[in-house]
Amino acid sequence: MRRAAGSLIVGVLALALMLNLIAASLAGVTLPDTVQVGSTTLLLNGLGLRTKFMVKVYVAGLYLAQKSSDAGLVLRADAPKQIVMHFVHSASKNQMCDAFNESFSDNSPDARKAMQAEIDRFFAVISPVKDGDELVFTYIPGTGTTFAVNGTERLRIAGSAFAEMLFSVWLGPKPPNATLKKGLLGQ
Repeated sequence: MRRAAGSLIVGVLALALMLNLIAASLAGVTLPDTVQVGSTTLLLNGLGLRTKFMVKVYVAGLYLAQKSSDAGLVLRADAPKQIVMHFVHSASKNQMCDAFNESFSDNSPDARKAMQAEIDRFFAVISPVKDGDELVFTYIPGTGTTFAVNGTERLRIAGSAFAEMLFSVWLGPKPPNATLKKGLLGQ
């Protein structure tokens, strides 16, 4: 009886670990369940796949201090958050800038106009990406937003306004594709 109960417990734990790994993997990309941002541990809220014309472009992961399925709450929260874009297809600098520009206009047109100088600084440090590259956007209250490519920080923009506009790319009313937003929100 004890042996059967022990086997059952081991089986349940193994299944739970496998389900956890499945939740952190998408399109052959696995992202960690947690990341450390300063002194805060952020949890993987969800994963989403960006496709364009049936081509898989990148897997994105949203990290938050507390999981949430409310896009508006995530955008407005003055709390640490991070988006990881893991590319599974290459893209040119122009393709990257055009995609961000379109998303800024679609999701936060007023902020886009008010933050043109910050957008220009951001576009100046964007470079072409290839399969396997990771772009990481991290917002920390009181510090601002950092942009890193493959672990190297390229830009820091103070304040929360740029972060809200940036995160609206994926969580705003017109994300690149609806399944991407749903995945990031864990839906």
